[in-house]
Amino acid sequence: MSRQSWQARRTADILRVSAKVSLRAAARTRTGTGRALLVIRRMADSAARLLQRLPPHAQVVPADCDGVSGEWVRTGAGLDESKVVLFFHGGGYFSLSAAAVRPLTWRLSEAARRPVLAIDYALAPENDLPAARADALTTYRWLLANGFRPENITLVGDSTGGHLALATLLAVRDEGLPLPTAVVAVSPWADLTPDGPRHRGNAGTDAFFPPRFLPWLARCYTRACDPSDPLISPVNGNYAGTPPMMLVCSDAEALRDDARRVAERARDAGVRVRYDEWPGQVHDFPAFAGLIPEGRQAITRIGAFLLETDSAAGQAS
Repeated sequence: MSRQSWQARRTADILRVSAKVSLRAAARTRTGTGRALLVIRRMADSAARLLQRLPPHAQVVPADCDGVSGEWVRTGAGLDESKVVLFFHGGGYFSLSAAAVRPLTWRLSEAARRPVLAIDYALAPENDLPAARADALTTYRWLLANGFRPENITLVGDSTGGHLALATLLAVRDEGLPLPTAVVAVSPWADLTPDGPRHRGNAGTDAFFPPRFLPWLARCYTRACDPSDPLISPVNGNYAGTPPMMLVCSDAEALRDDARRVAERARDAGVRVRYDEWPGQVHDFPAFAGLIPEGRQAITRIGAFLLETDSAAGQAS
């Protein structure tokens, strides 16, 4: 992979400043966790709106998946409409939306040559963590009920959306539903146990997350549940029998070790895993594909992985 681009360095500088401003604004609320999350949400959503412009050949259509809202994203002609990427956006489980990650989803549709269904799952602080997984499962069942074969469905997510993709995969398997054909997790947050967030190799150097932010956020979400539960911390999941998996992350981000450990655990269970670790990038850099060339390259590689998975599945059948 190529040396870090100047655009990636500049984006990292901007994110460091933005993270500090957001946390200072949240700290000034002094009215509890929920209010702090809402303050950061407003700032994150405002910044994301600056990047949501679509190219002329991309199309967005609203979706209602049995009560879960979202949007269909299609790029150009010649897409395989029998296939779909079910996409879960990042944002810490408290911010952003399907629209916020359009720089990623429209490029993913183009690279994978299929439509992308990005959903607006339930967010904190209004909802607890399992509510997001319930929305993901509802949407997966909706796709099955509306004619999509499981071997034509891929789960993809970035950051906390990567967590949701992994947790949804495990929940689909545990509930006896037919499994999707593949899962892709970009910079997934996969370990919410009390010690996990405190012992990541890049804590303190990540441009996106200040050192104490992840442990604080993990405590917010695990007070009413067992943080070691694989549906809460997918790094503890049993991936035996699950479909091919791709993990994408940066070697410089705080969540690098989460991605590494999921990849190792899945490989130990016999899963075919592609692990892409990029040098010097910010957390969830494909979400900044409109700014960072490495983000665009990573999305191209994800699309190639999905097309290869399609080909392997076709040969096996």
